[in-house]
This record gives sequence, C-alpha cells and structure tokens, in this order.
Amino acid sequence: MNKKVSLWERYLTREIGIEFKSCLYFFAILFYYCMYRLVNHTYTADILHMTEMILLCYVIGYAQVYLFHNFDEAWRFGTAEILGFIVCTAVYTVASYLFGWLDHSIGWTIGLLVYIVLLYICVIFIYDTKRKIDDKELNKNLELFQARREADEDEI
Repeated sequence: MNKKVSLWERYLTREIGIEFKSCLYFFAILFYYCMYRLVNHTYTADILHMTEMILLCYVIGYAQVYLFHNFDEAWRFGTAEILGFIVCTAVYTVASYLFGWLDHSIGWTIGLLVYIVLLYICVIFIYDTKRKIDDKELNKNLELFQARREADEDEI
C-alpha cells in the first residue's frame, strides 16, 4: 500500500484550503460591509458588491497559497509572508474603495484596512493555536503507539 501523498491529493488539499479561506474572508468582509450599511440606515446589500467581494476573496486566496507561501498559516514569517500580508491587505482595501463598497468613504476604508489587519492577525493566531493543539495530540498518540509497541515486544 502506497502511503505517499499523491500530486492530486496535494492539489485537492490546497483547493480545499483556498475554498475555506475564501469563504472565511468573504464572510468577514461582508460583515464589515453590512455594519457599514446598517450604520448608514441602509438595510439592503448590493449583489454586485457581494459578487465582487467573493471573487476577490478567491483571487486573493489563490495568491495567498501560490504566491505568498500561505502566509496566514505560516510556521514563521519571512519576507514572502510579510509581503503577502501587506499586498493582500492593500488589495482588499483598494478594491473596496475602487468598487465603492463603502461609498468611497475614506474613514470607512481606513477602518476596513484596520479590520483586515486584525482579521489576519486573528486567523494567524488561530492557525498557530490549532497547530500547537494538533502537535500535542500527535505527540500523545505517538507515546501511546510507542508504549503499545514496547508492550508487544515484551510479550515476544
């Protein structure tokens, strides 16, 4: 039985990750957009804006994974990860202004920039915490496996 991960499985894993990122960031940006609309006493959302947001989230998701070393899931931050953080934040912010998601309001656009930075920091922290929990679980399983193996060897 071949236990090596195939090219298809690696590709599929990346695609699932991009799908997850796109949905996560779309939801977060949509939430900010909806709060903006509510504060301004507008109780509808523009479908064109939402379409632009989700498409941009997919484009940036691909850029994060393939150009910027998946920076929000990185083990460490190097030049590519920091560049990705800055570029992706800038793209979201500039797009929001150019597409008029926040009616070209400089204050709300700067607010979105801060929100995106905080969002990325939270996601980075969450992925780091998940990695630490997974490491503990794997180490625990390894210890159990080694203990069973030693017990089996003692029986022989």
